[in-house]
Amino acid sequence: MTNLISVERLKKRLENNQDNTVIVDTRFKLDDEDAGRKLYLESHLPGAVYLDLNRDLSGKILKHGGSHPLPDFPNFIEKLGNIGIDEDTTVVIYDEGNDMFAARLWWLLDALGHDKVYILEGGYARWVEEGNEVTDAIPSLKPKKFTATFDEDKIVDMQTVREKLDTDAVLIDSRAKNRYLGDYEPLYSKAGHIPGAKNYPWQAVLSADGKWLKGEELQQHFSDLDKNDEIIVSCGSGVSACVNIIALKAAGYENVRLYPGSFSDWISYDENEIEIGED
Repeated sequence: MTNLISVERLKKRLENNQDNTVIVDTRFKLDDEDAGRKLYLESHLPGAVYLDLNRDLSGKILKHGGSHPLPDFPNFIEKLGNIGIDEDTTVVIYDEGNDMFAARLWWLLDALGHDKVYILEGGYARWVEEGNEVTDAIPSLKPKKFTATFDEDKIVDMQTVREKLDTDAVLIDSRAKNRYLGDYEPLYSKAGHIPGAKNYPWQAVLSADGKWLKGEELQQHFSDLDKNDEIIVSCGSGVSACVNIIALKAAGYENVRLYPGSFSDWISYDENEIEIGED
C-alpha cells in the first residue's frame, strides 16, 4: 500500500534530517477523550505534534451531523499551517497501532488534495518495539501557509444516502459485526444499521499480526464488490470508515465516498428506518 510508511523508512528519513516532514500523533480513546493527549505528553516520536480527534479533527456537535462531524475546513487548514504543514510538506501520521484515528487525518488531508501523506505501519507501538527513541519534548513549530480547498465530491450527506438506498450504490458499514447486527451498542441511543448496508468491519483489513492487508489478500477481502460500483462508506461517526476507504482505494476502487455523519447522524432523524440483524 502506497499510503503506508515503515518504521525503518521513517527512521532513515529522520536520520537524513529531511526537515520538510511533519509527524503527527493522533492517539485517542473514545471512552477517555483526554487519554491520547496524556500519552503524547508522556512520550512521542521525536518532533511529533499532536492532533486530537475531538478538538482538531472534528467540528462542533449539533442536532444532526453525527458525533464526530467534519471540522470547519478554513479553520482546520489554518491549524495545519500553524503546525508546519503546507501542500509541499510530507506528513507522517501515527496512532497507537494500526488504529482508526490516523486514518481520519489521512482522509481529511486527502480530501484537501494533499498527496504526500503516509500512515506509520504499526504506529507508536511498533516504533517502540523496534527500539527507537521517544521523547516528551514539545517541538518548536515553524508555521506555513497551507493553500487548499475541501473536495465536496469526497462525501455524501444523509439525504443522498436515503436517495441511494434504492439504487445500485453500495453502502458499507465499517463497525464491528455485533454493532452492525444491533446485538451491542455502547455509544448510541439506537442499535442496528442503515437499511441495505453491507458489513465490512474496519479491523478486517488488518491481518492477524496487525499489519494492513496488501495485494491478493486485500483484493480477496473486497472481491464481492464491483469496481464499477459507487461505494459509500459509513461507520458510527465517520472515523473508522476512513480505514476502509484507504483499503478500498489501495485495492483499486475509485468511486468511493464517505458518509461523515454515518449511523450517529442517520439515527438523529426520527423518520429514518433502522435494520436489526442480517438483511
